[in-house]
Parts: sequence; C-alpha cells; structure tokens
Amino acid sequence: MKPTGIVGVILIIVGVVLLAYGGYTSFTTQENVAKLGPLEINKQKEHPVPIGPIAGGVCLVGGIVLVLAGRK
Repeated sequence: MKPTGIVGVILIIVGVVLLAYGGYTSFTTQENVAKLGPLEINKQKEHPVPIGPIAGGVCLVGGIVLVLAGRK
C-alpha cells in the first residue's frame, strides 16, 4: 500500500473514533471564592471543550479521498 493510502486509513480511523466519542473533552479551573484569614474557599469549575463531529467528518472524508487517490 502506498503512503497516501496508509495516511488515508489512519485518517479514517481517527474520524470514526472522533464521531463515536462525541467530541467533548474538558478541563478544570480553580477559582478563589473567599479568603478569610488563613482559611480559603475555592471552587472548581469544569469547562467542556467541543471538538465537534465536524472534525471527525472531515477526517473521515479526507481519509476516504486519500485511500481512493492512493489506489491510482
């Protein structure tokens, strides 16, 4: 198989995984709510970051195009 086809297969796998995963990841930040002398009250907030099914679809379509181009 040509290198173009191998990259295409990898992109197809990545695209399927992104579509199946749902495309969300998150990170947590810590915010200081109150400070009373030596006592601190902190709040942790989780922020979802959408990767998006669009990225998975683009990888999938790009992989299919590369596999087909690698056959010629």
